Amino acid sequence: MARGAMLSFRLGLSDGVSVVARLWQDLLTGIGFDMVTVAAEGPVDRVVPGLGIDQPDGPDPDALAAAVADVDLVVVENLCTIPLNLAAARTVARTLAGRPAILHHHDPPWQRERFAAVTELPPRDPAWRHVVINRLTADQFAQRDIEATVIYNGFDTHGPNGDRSAMRAALGVDDPTLLVVHPVRAIARKNIPAAIAVTEQLGGTYWLMGHAEEGYDATLAQLLAEARCPVIHRPVARTPDIYAAADLVVFPSTWEGFGNPPVEAAVWGRPCVVGDYPVAGELAEFGFRWFSPDRLDEVRRFLESPDPELLSQNRAIAQQHFSLDRVRSDLVALLADAGWLP
Repeated sequence: MARGAMLSFRLGLSDGVSVVARLWQDLLTGIGFDMVTVAAEGPVDRVVPGLGIDQPDGPDPDALAAAVADVDLVVVENLCTIPLNLAAARTVARTLAGRPAILHHHDPPWQRERFAAVTELPPRDPAWRHVVINRLTADQFAQRDIEATVIYNGFDTHGPNGDRSAMRAALGVDDPTLLVVHPVRAIARKNIPAAIAVTEQLGGTYWLMGHAEEGYDATLAQLLAEARCPVIHRPVARTPDIYAAADLVVFPSTWEGFGNPPVEAAVWGRPCVVGDYPVAGELAEFGFRWFSPDRLDEVRRFLESPDPELLSQNRAIAQQHFSLDRVRSDLVALLADAGWLP
């Protein structure tokens, strides 16, 4: 059996890249690869120190080479895309030179102001294939003479519904309470002030899912302390239960490479308030009906008198365009074209 490896800074955690990597890992297993995970952090099969975020020395080249020595195909999840560890990206690129590899790109440096000066990522090699998660990024790759295939993130669109009562009981929230969930890490571009403001204006309870990262701890503590609404800051694994418990999903980000929560809200039948980040417009072209943070009167009307047609339309769009079957089909086509099918 052919062996494949998922390689990144961290894997098996609740961040968006880890979630997508796990789905790809499962799909590649179904296609016929014996999959292993390689990272510096998380519950992974092969731990390589130095691959992690903000580990400036990078990994030992021999240790990395040994970790992928028996691997036929390596999928690099964002490590050679966003410059959170340039030393690791350089070592990975050298180790994989001339070998079958898919570089799965979520956040290229030019899409982040603080990384805009970094021009060495993504690395290039004729043996590799590049995959991006939206058309906007594919166009930007083309402007840099890099051919990239678009494979949108996929979701279990036919999975079981969550347990509303159990999750609300775990949170200490009674049924009449308007629970507004913000299923994100706490970082600046997630626009937590806007999410809190939406909750305040709707008279709800704000539930923030993720921990603070990227030095956002003090800012977050102040925002939550000053919020004029009840606040729950409790990380929970990304399951249908969080959407079943919530009455409304908020996602007012200023930038996202994709943005899983609005599609997850569609899958599990919840209305969603979505910010005007560029890729949101690309996703909305499929026909999703989301609400704007600037038009909360429409949200109030919906919450008072839900429109089942809106929710069923969103779910149907997610099932048609963002299913795991669609991702599997895209992956099979990519592997077949490269001659990498097991």
